Amino acid sequence: MDQDAFGPADRHRLLTIMQGLAGRVLAIVTTLLGLLFLTFAMGRLLPADPVLAITGPEVSKAVYDRVYNELGLGQPIWMQFLNYVQNVLTGDLGTSATTGQPIVSDLLAVFPATIELAVIAMIVGAVVGIPLGITAAVKRGTIIDHIARIIALAGHSVPVFWTGLMALFVFYAKLQLVGASGRVDVFYEGLVTPITGFLMLDSAMEGQWDVFRSALGHIILPGTILGYYSVAYISRMSRSFMLEQLNQEYIVTARAKGLGTRKVVWRHAFRNIRVQLLTIMALTFGGLLEGAVLIETVFGWPGLGQYLTRGLQMNDMNVVMGAVLTIGLVFLTINILSDVLYRILDPRTG
Repeated sequence: MDQDAFGPADRHRLLTIMQGLAGRVLAIVTTLLGLLFLTFAMGRLLPADPVLAITGPEVSKAVYDRVYNELGLGQPIWMQFLNYVQNVLTGDLGTSATTGQPIVSDLLAVFPATIELAVIAMIVGAVVGIPLGITAAVKRGTIIDHIARIIALAGHSVPVFWTGLMALFVFYAKLQLVGASGRVDVFYEGLVTPITGFLMLDSAMEGQWDVFRSALGHIILPGTILGYYSVAYISRMSRSFMLEQLNQEYIVTARAKGLGTRKVVWRHAFRNIRVQLLTIMALTFGGLLEGAVLIETVFGWPGLGQYLTRGLQMNDMNVVMGAVLTIGLVFLTINILSDVLYRILDPRTG
């Protein structure tokens, strides 16, 4: 092999890449351990007795002590944490005292509903928020800019549960334009075999178009309301990013060459903010999973948010810890994927 084919510069580049990769892996592992510690601490610090959640309040001391020991609560706290980490790494999140099913099975059943809702909301947020923010930046100081800023302010100020209740009153109770609670009308439940868990996709794959229309009628309102809150954030950040680019010298040069506003904005400026927008949208998608807790409660949506709420109400700490850990893992996964895409779209950050 030619020694010159792999010189000092190549070795330095390889070493830099390996160091960067090792740093990212270490950061991921550290974050994961921190997430596990926080969920474990939450399960131990919240004022809920996991033994009573399983046995009920009227239980003898002998039975209480037996369940207490079976759960390993008599062990030192550090050993309990190690056992918790080992169980999580093997896919064992415990059993729900509410449903009697393994937490993993429950999560696999409810999580697709939340993802389906978040995807609709993300589509609404991106399709409306990005053009709105960019238009507001281009029309800075005009009525369009003021309207966009009012929309963003309202999205951050008005409680999501109040908006949900008002929307149900207007669009369901008064106008009868959308479905009520749940993912589908009652008489369509159970007609579609859950292949992917995403009801709209499964019903389309099976050709159950009546079920599809019913599912669409039920998801459109909560998805739009949840999406409105992402519109507020995405439009505000899009406006900020675009304003920064419009003040750059290359934009002044492009305009001096006679390029139209549309080409300057979308062909030049937008290309330089798309990577930043990718990060914002990734964070927004993770935030939608949190916001879905209230929306799912208002609309009776059988997803992760309602599952978590029911676990809190029943003092079912295995459910709470499993749901919070799932949301945290989704955040971690989204951040990793956005970082990878960031480096693909902008190699200078590699």
